[in-house]
Amino acid sequence: MPLYIYAFIMSMALSYMATPGVIKLAWKMGAVDIPKDARRVHKKPTPRLGGLAIFAAFTAVGLITLPLEQSSFRGMLIGGAFLVLVGVLDDIYGLPAKAKLLLQTVAAYILVAFGLKVEWVTNPFGGMFYLGKWSIPVTLFWVVGITNTLNFIDGLDGLAAGIAVIASVTMMLVDISLGQLNTTLVTALLAGAALGFLPYNFNPAKIFMGDTGAMFLGYILAAAAVDGAVKSATAIALIVPILALGLPIFDTAFAIVRRLIKGRPIMQADRGHIHHRLLDVGFSHRQAVIYMYLMSLALGLCAVLLIWVGVKQAFLMLAIFLALFLLGGRQFIISQDKKSEGL
Repeated sequence: MPLYIYAFIMSMALSYMATPGVIKLAWKMGAVDIPKDARRVHKKPTPRLGGLAIFAAFTAVGLITLPLEQSSFRGMLIGGAFLVLVGVLDDIYGLPAKAKLLLQTVAAYILVAFGLKVEWVTNPFGGMFYLGKWSIPVTLFWVVGITNTLNFIDGLDGLAAGIAVIASVTMMLVDISLGQLNTTLVTALLAGAALGFLPYNFNPAKIFMGDTGAMFLGYILAAAAVDGAVKSATAIALIVPILALGLPIFDTAFAIVRRLIKGRPIMQADRGHIHHRLLDVGFSHRQAVIYMYLMSLALGLCAVLLIWVGVKQAFLMLAIFLALFLLGGRQFIISQDKKSEGL
């Protein structure tokens, strides 16, 4: 059995076993989310810090399975540990948005310090575009951006964890296809750790992953994407993580534009995310999460098809999937309206 399969199973099992202990710890430390505004959809106090179980599983198994002689993997573990510490402080005490953004940038720079950065972009039409002095800023922007996309979308029970599993498995399959087995270990570890946590986080959630988990998942996904792109000489390697993380990327971009138009700070939470919109048009909590899982799966499948069948076929499938989801969502809204009229 390949090592990445062992890594996936071990990480999943350890995360599943560690989560009950983290639930007790969160209650004792007072890391509890109290529903106090309309943006929060849960109705009762729920412990946070679930990301500790994800981090512990990823790190414990990673120390055994990852080739730590490669500096990039050491950077992921050290930067991830630093960001988890930031997340714990935020989940317990609450950190100002600007301070959190600064600390996320420090975590991203740790990856750069260990040699993990985007130095070039492959042109799909031939040749390479070397970033030169823009290499570090582009890397920092990517890592901090993806770190926040998972955090922004973590608004429903099981949503961020499930999307992280789907994105990780997508990138894992692509890494296997490209022969990047070391990077495959990272995505396998992350998929297993998030999946082991998911039974406790799915609606009704016994625990939230908090900023501790959402930032860690986003950070490692961003790092794995950079690592995979650096080791591959194809433009597809850069497109794959964007597709795999397409849903949270779109949601975050839309949120930033929305807040800028309204003159609000871009880090200020609101109730305009995709999952909130789905709830507003009649989706139940679970229906909204599953609908977004399916959207993420469709994007992930298209990312894999880029490798297996080519760009044109993959984007044709993407267009078909998007049309089906829009049609399905429209039909659901119509059916909900008819039910309301019949009451």
